[in-house]
Amino acid sequence: MLLAIDSGNTNIVFAIFDGDGMIRGEWRSSTDSNRTADEFGIWLEQLLKLSDISRADVTDAIIATVVPATLYSLKTLCRKYFQCEPLVVGEGEVDLGLDVRIEKPSEAGADRLVNAVSGFETYGGPLIIIDFGTATTFDVIGEDGSYQGGAIAPGINLSMEALHQAAAQLPRVAVTRPTAVIGKNTVDAMLSGTFWGYVGMIEGLVSRIQQEMAVGKARVIATGGLAPLFSEHCDTIEVVDPDLTLRGLLAIHRRNRT
Repeated sequence: MLLAIDSGNTNIVFAIFDGDGMIRGEWRSSTDSNRTADEFGIWLEQLLKLSDISRADVTDAIIATVVPATLYSLKTLCRKYFQCEPLVVGEGEVDLGLDVRIEKPSEAGADRLVNAVSGFETYGGPLIIIDFGTATTFDVIGEDGSYQGGAIAPGINLSMEALHQAAAQLPRVAVTRPTAVIGKNTVDAMLSGTFWGYVGMIEGLVSRIQQEMAVGKARVIATGGLAPLFSEHCDTIEVVDPDLTLRGLLAIHRRNRT
């Protein structure tokens, strides 16, 4: 079995794939660069037992992280608790099978490249992949599967928190769809401005990206925690794929271990 680890700015996702490429278990931990390999290991071992998976069943591991400070503990976790040397996206000779056509390929986030691999393998190209994470990212995949670049915007939760932190009279508000565009109180006004503002940003950016690609209409795929919420109100989003990143890790591991 394969242990796939996607370490983001807010959460770390751990998933177990069986030999047929099916997810046998998936768990999340808050991202904390101070957590040790032993803390991860004890926590994860208990979750594996609840899913009737033994540590000995896990023979391989792959890691993608955008938080370099977590990498040492995650590598040690794989070595100490699963007796395997993990592949790390962006390190060494790991082959993504992806032509990265940006000015400095080393600057591309591991998660964005993994999404590109997974997106092209699943849907073909051209594609626009929107990932609703700590940041909201728009990644452009060419007709030939090449990574063309994209756009990065603050995530909606980050924006809501910034409003609360910077404005003394604005409360902390959880993201939901407002009942009306014209808010009749502070909370509804914050929700409207943020939610519908993001809908407008998504639709506007996708339209401009489509025009700039000049290769005909690209399919638009969304992933990340808030993708289902926004897909209901963005006509540009065609598919919500919650396991896009994890499947990308599986694909990269298969490419490099076969």
